[in-house]
Amino acid sequence: MNSTSIKVSRRLKWQYPVIAVVAAGAAGFGLMHASAAPAAAKKKPGATALIKKNPPPALFSDADVAALAKQRQAQKSTADALFAQWKKAHGSERNDRAFAAWAEKQVPAPPAKAARTAELHQVQQLAKTRTAAGKKAATWLELYGKKDIWKLYLHDQHELISQSQGDVEKARLKAALKLAKTITDQVAARDKQPAPYVLDPSLRPDKHLTARQKGPYSYPSRHAARAGAAVTLLSDWAPHRAADYQAMAAQIVYSRIYMAGHVSSDISAGTLVGDLVGDYLLNAAAGTGS
Repeated sequence: MNSTSIKVSRRLKWQYPVIAVVAAGAAGFGLMHASAAPAAAKKKPGATALIKKNPPPALFSDADVAALAKQRQAQKSTADALFAQWKKAHGSERNDRAFAAWAEKQVPAPPAKAARTAELHQVQQLAKTRTAAGKKAATWLELYGKKDIWKLYLHDQHELISQSQGDVEKARLKAALKLAKTITDQVAARDKQPAPYVLDPSLRPDKHLTARQKGPYSYPSRHAARAGAAVTLLSDWAPHRAADYQAMAAQIVYSRIYMAGHVSSDISAGTLVGDLVGDYLLNAAAGTGS
């Protein structure tokens, strides 16, 4: 890793004083609430509190993630062209169930066996280069790259907008992350492509796989889908921060290959799903004028 590897974590750390105030307030409320109603369940910590408690380590270098960053961005034009077909037929209608069924059909079949085997070999070669620092970065990105980092970025945006608009965007991001997961789960169940560490258990001995285990299935990547959806929405709401969001997405998807959770085609398919979801929700919002 070099100096560029900490750019993203530096972008996050300036937010910590604000996060500390929010977390302290939430903790105080939690104590008061607990004393008033001991039987009530403890509220789960929010994304800001979680990441403040466990801030990002030095992440991967720009050079490490460059190829996947380009691969992610290449999916955007494909997604936009495909979404134009949905928009032509449905306008700004929001029908999540119908859209999910349509989006599933837009995801191409996974690569043929020979091509996917070649992708597995790439993951195996990358695994040989793992370092302690790389594993630490990948572990953090896998944990917080699902949803929390995107919620934190949205919290940052909300410091400068009205409460009502903030509530709308929060609901929309939540819907995007959920819809991206729904579609990827549907495609994974359809195509049944085992994760790299299932095909080669030596890549992740910590997973303790059982004999003849087939799942989890990795095509398409949930992390990539959620990242694609979040980047599309957040970049529309704060265009001047788009490069930061793209940089974090590249870090997240690289970490998934680094730790043998996915191969390259899983990332492409997941990103396509996420970009479609982002386009869909922005289009629906434009139809409501919100």
